Amino acid sequence: MKNTFLIITSIANQEHPVLNQFAQETSKRDIPFIVIGDTKSPKQFKIEGCDFYSVERQEALDFELVKNLPLKHYARKNLGYLIAISKGAESIIETDDDNLPLDSFWEPRTRQVNAHLLNDKSWVNVYKYFTDIHIWPRGFALENLLNELPALESEVVINSPIQQGLADENPDVDAIYRLTLPLPVTFNKSNSVALGKNSICPFNSQNTTWFKEAFPLLYLPSYCSFRMTDIWRSFVAQRISWTCGWSILFHQSTVWQERNEHNLMNDFRDEISGYNNNLLIMKSLNDLELMDGIQNIPNNMIMCYQKLIDLNLVGKEEMGLLNSWLKGIKAFN
Repeated sequence: MKNTFLIITSIANQEHPVLNQFAQETSKRDIPFIVIGDTKSPKQFKIEGCDFYSVERQEALDFELVKNLPLKHYARKNLGYLIAISKGAESIIETDDDNLPLDSFWEPRTRQVNAHLLNDKSWVNVYKYFTDIHIWPRGFALENLLNELPALESEVVINSPIQQGLADENPDVDAIYRLTLPLPVTFNKSNSVALGKNSICPFNSQNTTWFKEAFPLLYLPSYCSFRMTDIWRSFVAQRISWTCGWSILFHQSTVWQERNEHNLMNDFRDEISGYNNNLLIMKSLNDLELMDGIQNIPNNMIMCYQKLIDLNLVGKEEMGLLNSWLKGIKAFN
């Protein structure tokens, strides 16, 4: 895991058990651990093995993105990505402060992996390959929940610079699931599944590995619902991955979640824009005439986010942030 960085955003204090566990584990493995704070973060914060960035320290960074990035938003995690990239990261692992690592979380990660590959299958509820329980990931198009699950063929070697790990106990499901169906859930240790061109499933920011060539796609939009920022990012990332010949990998759980306190009805309200538009977003992105090749990722990102703006799902202010992000990425690549 050479030049791998771990990034979390948190407003917890320095006694937080998960942050302390990650600090201890990363220190043993010589993995830089960055925590991005916000306005509610404590004034005093120091954990050995944790590189904490308060708002004041963030504002001192020499990134154009700092100037206009909204406070009190999960997308401040973008600064953590840029910090890691500026320090020479070759891969980035991101998670949250309510996910606890299993031993498997620390196993080496490689771009080339064995997986069951699915192409041209439209919406695929990947969670169902890891459990017989009726469940779906947050951001999945509700219109397609009852779709027949595609059969898996033999494993092949795939190239996947974006890899989503599942989470046990409290997996990443939407408010409708949490309000109507039981938890906890423990997933089976099934073989990995990769989604190639024209196969779609949302992925989150809770247990995700990104390799260097995919770093531009890390960008989290700020001018949309908090509950949709990582989901809509995943749609953009999937659409652009197809232009690069990449597959999105989904692998067995390597964390378990002890979920932070949430108001489920607030979550539901924040997810309505997704329930109403997730299907439309992927159709609209799929209809775009994007250019093939890694070198075209920045222009393709601009086209994708402009489409989200045109759909009135992301504020027009997003484009300025995206351009600042792309300048930051270019400066370190």
